[in-house]
Amino acid sequence: MSLYGRYAFVQYPVLERVFEPLLPVVSAYRSVPFASFVAFFALYLLAVRNPNFSRFIRFNAMQAVVLDVLLDVLVLPLLVQRVFTPGRGIGFKILIVGYNCMFALLVGCFHYCLASCIVGRTPYLPFVAEAAGRQL
Repeated sequence: MSLYGRYAFVQYPVLERVFEPLLPVVSAYRSVPFASFVAFFALYLLAVRNPNFSRFIRFNAMQAVVLDVLLDVLVLPLLVQRVFTPGRGIGFKILIVGYNCMFALLVGCFHYCLASCIVGRTPYLPFVAEAAGRQL
């Protein structure tokens, strides 16, 4: 289901059942060519640069854009995996740990931001919030 969560889902099948309701949305998103590219620019141009939205919404949208860019930069482990193709051994174990840590970080960021927004506070993710604040 997720690029970073695929090894966690294999190791912990109960985790896959938790995320199963999102599967139709993720499948539809992945079935559209260039969906991430369109979503990135739509979010940036329609939400972040729109002065009609409150600063709270624009800041959270900008944090999402910055986090997306960071994730694209952090896809480098995927490139390393394709170049070196660690099929077993210590390289493969390091790759699994890296993917599982990235997935846990993403889920943690999502829950932190969701809880902060429900409470009415602005979520401040380290480094991400600073970069988002500079863009507004």
